[in-house]
Amino acid sequence: MSTSSTTLKIDDRLKARVKKLADSRDRSPHYLMIAAITQYIEHEEARESFKQEAIDSWREYQETGLHLTGDEVKTWLRGWGTEAETDIPKCHK
Repeated sequence: MSTSSTTLKIDDRLKARVKKLADSRDRSPHYLMIAAITQYIEHEEARESFKQEAIDSWREYQETGLHLTGDEVKTWLRGWGTEAETDIPKCHK
């Protein structure tokens, strides 16, 4: 993994909080900051992916008109793990 140096400026209060938490976890402040940034980026990437999937689904619906109703989906989901479990229903106009 390639690493490069990036400067992160934080105020003294936040710096002290990071240091205190790092000490209590027996970790370095650098470790905590990398973990926090990584978690934030992963969260935001997942959020963006979800948003893009919704946009793509809306576009597909506008083009084809194919859909399932909320009740159809609820009925299908209620069958999960039971004798009544079925494959996902077919989309319709």
